[in-house]
Amino acid sequence: MYRNCVIIGKSVKLKERYTLKYIESVKNPKVKAWKKLSTKKERDKSGHYLIEGFHLVEEALKEQIVLEVIVNQDMEMPAQFKIEETEVVYVKEDVMKAICDTETPQGIAAVCEQQTVHFDDIPLGKLLLLDAVQDPGNLGTMIRTADAAGIDAVILGEGCADVYNPKVVRATQGSLFHLPVMKANLSQFIDQLHMPVYGTALEGGVPFEQVEKSETFALLVGNEGQGVSKELLAKTTKNLYIPIYGKSESLNVGIAAGILMYYLRK
Repeated sequence: MYRNCVIIGKSVKLKERYTLKYIESVKNPKVKAWKKLSTKKERDKSGHYLIEGFHLVEEALKEQIVLEVIVNQDMEMPAQFKIEETEVVYVKEDVMKAICDTETPQGIAAVCEQQTVHFDDIPLGKLLLLDAVQDPGNLGTMIRTADAAGIDAVILGEGCADVYNPKVVRATQGSLFHLPVMKANLSQFIDQLHMPVYGTALEGGVPFEQVEKSETFALLVGNEGQGVSKELLAKTTKNLYIPIYGKSESLNVGIAAGILMYYLRK
């Protein structure tokens, strides 16, 4: 399928208008660069990150943030992929395994460009604010749930996991590409808001059902073990909690955030 391609470094233009390359060695400089994207340091330095799997690559292509598509040499490019003007690199299976984070890669990956979001880019409607959420799975799940619940943007405070961590990206299932995700000092960010800000805390909080639904709000949830910092809770309009009716001590932060996002939206 790649017999018309030139090995390593050279490329040809095909009728489909994307550039094809073929790499067979894990020692290739491009492969080494891809592998470095597994580290936050390199992601921050380059402004790029690596995704893998058919669904994520397809969603990223729709949003036009893909710089390169990387495909196993024995795979056909899915017909639904919109890859015009995008570089496609076919690789041997051991190259794909070397760059991917999962144990059994699906055979397709992509290098994407990080998106820079500023305060003025944020629709001030329904916001999710996250304070020091450290678990990648929880962070990705909340971004995915925020997307499903029609939240306009997700704001990451200090101490949160890197949003471009491979585990976070996979957990978002493409929602990372659908809505703005911005890093900010939450204390300063809250000071700029002119809408109800609801924290999550048992002490000094009220059951969430006592709050009226709203067209605009900011929901603030916190660290898996410590919750929201006292400094931020002091800035909220009201703090909420979800009653526990069984014997469990608490809810997973991602589950709690989902319940509250769906309840608060009007």
